Amino acid sequence: MNEPLIQLEGVAFAYGSSEPVLDGIDLSLGRGERVGLVGPIGCGKTTLLHLIVGLLRPTAGTIRAFGKRRADERDFHEVRRRAGLVFQYADDQLFCPTVLEDVAFGPLNLGQTAAEATAVAAETLDLLGLKGFGGRITYKLSGGEKRLVALATVLAMAPDVLLLDEPTSGLDDTAVDRLTEILAGLPQAMVIASHDREFVKRTTNKTVELPGRSSLTEGP
Repeated sequence: MNEPLIQLEGVAFAYGSSEPVLDGIDLSLGRGERVGLVGPIGCGKTTLLHLIVGLLRPTAGTIRAFGKRRADERDFHEVRRRAGLVFQYADDQLFCPTVLEDVAFGPLNLGQTAAEATAVAAETLDLLGLKGFGGRITYKLSGGEKRLVALATVLAMAPDVLLLDEPTSGLDDTAVDRLTEILAGLPQAMVIASHDREFVKRTTNKTVELPGRSSLTEGP
């Protein structure tokens, strides 16, 4: 019952023959925990999130998720259903003509009927304060609106864990406050990678420092 949802042990990763971006990383995410990943540009925050969901494979170490060790592509299929990654750039996540189609896409892929997926999408948009956005053209949204819709596409699939990559990038103070309030009302465990330490302080209960090519340290 107390086993972590996500656990990384001694994880390392390097792009090609370059120096490791991550080296000997240990990370644990339990139920109800909200972990903030902070550190300088290039320290591996995005890389770490991609490793958790299997978009990249570690060069050393082990990844456990939802009670099982994950190593090959098949292992990560379940992880991607249960751990929703919100990409750093919303345009990488939004590809349908309308907001409703984007948010309904995930539930449809999970086997829901068109009617069920549409209902879930509408409920999720309402939850995020985006009621009435379903018919909006995605590429015409503001940066802040796109980020919330990207979050909606993940929440619509009812994940156990949220992984958010630089969620405040490009947002003004009002949009950051709105996002902070929304995240506070969600039940999922989270890993939030951000250069914005004040946002991390407001939204997480544990901070993990990635100092680059040295060992990882944790703080309260």
